[in-house]
Amino acid sequence: MYTKSQLHEQLAEMGVPQDSVVLMHISLKSVGETEGRGEGLLDALIEYCTAKGGLFCVPTHTWANLKDVDTKPTLDLNSDETCIGAFPSIAARRPDGHRSLHPTHSMIVFGDADRAEAYIKPEETNPTSTGPSGCYGQLASLGGKVLLVGVGHNRNTYLHSVEEMLDVPNRLTVKPKNATVKLKSGEIITHPLRCHNAVGIGDVSARYPKYEPAFRWHNCIVDGHVGDAPAQLCDAVGMRDVLTLVRERSGGIELMQEHDPLDEKYYK
Repeated sequence: MYTKSQLHEQLAEMGVPQDSVVLMHISLKSVGETEGRGEGLLDALIEYCTAKGGLFCVPTHTWANLKDVDTKPTLDLNSDETCIGAFPSIAARRPDGHRSLHPTHSMIVFGDADRAEAYIKPEETNPTSTGPSGCYGQLASLGGKVLLVGVGHNRNTYLHSVEEMLDVPNRLTVKPKNATVKLKSGEIITHPLRCHNAVGIGDVSARYPKYEPAFRWHNCIVDGHVGDAPAQLCDAVGMRDVLTLVRERSGGIELMQEHDPLDEKYYK
């Protein structure tokens, strides 16, 4: 069983910052047994990542509710239900978290209340799934990190945001959908949203692991562990710059159509 102090040692060995923004995607099962179970792991992560004024962010996505958009809220703030695993639901029920109002790609943020509220505020009017002004898009401007724990870059939602920044075609629906947010008061807010959609590709994120060799070539990744789980601490600025370079060198062609490895000439 991993204690809080052991988890903190692992985070420190990777160089996880305590004064910046850390956004984590995680497979809870891969971590193994921790002191206090899932809640204890969350305690340890919050305590470490916010120790010097940083923010710790856990995605609490509910995009699966889009299929029922006519009968239920896309995001219900009275529910801890998410569509991306057990750990996000544990985080969503924490009273000390600040949850964004994005109807499909919400996240809960821990740390200084004023800073956390400022960070999630743009999500109230974000017109796309992972817009540059929102929680994902701000990662690079704030020098943030993406921490992948027991998962690969197919779960690295930040890369969707970078593609939005680069205006990569065929990544969003042409017309917005009327997603909805149910506030804790019971009020329903309609939120028009252009959602992720790659015609002819399907789940474009399934191809994002193709970028990992390029990220490693440009020293964007530090490897480590959280509990038993292999972890990657990924630099947001570095990943953005790599995707920008790849897009420039490839002439803007579609690179996610197939699972074939990324041609080295695009990043070396």
